[in-house]
Amino acid sequence: MSKVEDFEELRPLLFSIAYRILGSVGEAEDAVQETWLRFDGSATRPTSTKAYLSAVVTRISIDVLRSARVRREEYAGPWLPEPLLSDPYQDPARSGELADSVSMAALLLERLSPLERAVFVLREVFAFGFDEVAAAVGRSEAACRQLLVRARRHMEAGRPRFAADRQERQELARRFFDALKDGDVAGLRDLLAADVQLVGDGGGKAPQLAKAVMGAENVARLLGTVFPWLIRIDVSFEPHEINGQPGAIFRDRDGKVLHILALDVLDGQIQTVRAVINPDKLGHLGPVADAWAIDREVKRARRQPN
Repeated sequence: MSKVEDFEELRPLLFSIAYRILGSVGEAEDAVQETWLRFDGSATRPTSTKAYLSAVVTRISIDVLRSARVRREEYAGPWLPEPLLSDPYQDPARSGELADSVSMAALLLERLSPLERAVFVLREVFAFGFDEVAAAVGRSEAACRQLLVRARRHMEAGRPRFAADRQERQELARRFFDALKDGDVAGLRDLLAADVQLVGDGGGKAPQLAKAVMGAENVARLLGTVFPWLIRIDVSFEPHEINGQPGAIFRDRDGKVLHILALDVLDGQIQTVRAVINPDKLGHLGPVADAWAIDREVKRARRQPN
């Protein structure tokens, strides 16, 4: 096969590696493009194209993540990953593990160093041999085994396991969004864990929560109050899997993307509700709505008598 054919065959894998390290669709796509440029510019063909390209995209992603962490420290409000609707890398035998590894909860574990995250992704998610992992991150196999041990410890301590089967998660999400649409505070409260969190990411570029909202009563009241007003001004939503977990895309009356909601489901309850409204993180989903205009419209509607 030609270089182009080799690369295109591996592109889904390369993107999936980069996205799991970076949590950003745009940065992952840039890392894949940079990988192609380096591959295209190389004078020789590697013995294993897969190993070579995976190593290149991993190193690029590690470098990007190191600089991104500095930027995220200055980010306005909570930082959430860019939502991913579908993972281009498919392996039916390991679909559950792949979905778990791309969840927002997994991507948000900042306690993992860039090297730990890269080693975990290559070894635990994509089952690379330790020799391939070591070559990719530029460390010895022994060092990579230690990095993996630390990464596993962090992941087990900080990441929920989504034990509910897909049908159960979808049914819970259906009930959640029905209650959301109807402003059914009691119905929402029944679906939320007692210590549920609502986290929003506007990045200073869209209306956002000043801080996370905690507790079933507070989250239910906020959601049950705000979303019926959005429905009244013709905001609609469509259920969709977001980062391997149930969620929805919200659109304005013109069909532009307003924001997404993603749900973490564990033990038959919703543990976390995450809203991404920063327009910079939604452009890959389609044309983006003016969230400030929607906010003003909601406020006007609420001031008007029924």
